[in-house]
Amino acid sequence: MSTQHRSQYKVDRNAQKDTRPSAKLSYARIPVQKACFVMDAIRGKDVTTALAILQYNPRYASSVVYKLLASAAANAEFKGMNKENLVVAECYANNGPIMKRIQPRAQGRAYRINKRMSHLSIILDER
Repeated sequence: MSTQHRSQYKVDRNAQKDTRPSAKLSYARIPVQKACFVMDAIRGKDVTTALAILQYNPRYASSVVYKLLASAAANAEFKGMNKENLVVAECYANNGPIMKRIQPRAQGRAYRINKRMSHLSIILDER
């Protein structure tokens, strides 16, 4: 147990926070595997190139990731960063909850259908 005052503990904790601009989407109705195909295409690219890639990608997940990346870029501009100097530093998808549904099959059987969700995150950085 530390001997510092609790307000000083909060100051120290806030000093360690990641100050890079980011955007997060929780409970996206996209399986993690399908979201990762799109995320892998933009990782490490600059924001304008990444937005162009997402705009012409035929996958459904690309439209969701496009909005998320645009939101992260807007957050960066709000912090006073220049959009031309931004790079996608990190982007990842984590598992969310699974909605379990049942599909009726022949002879009274029931098959389970898993409708998977994911939590998407994008973190930008200046070049």
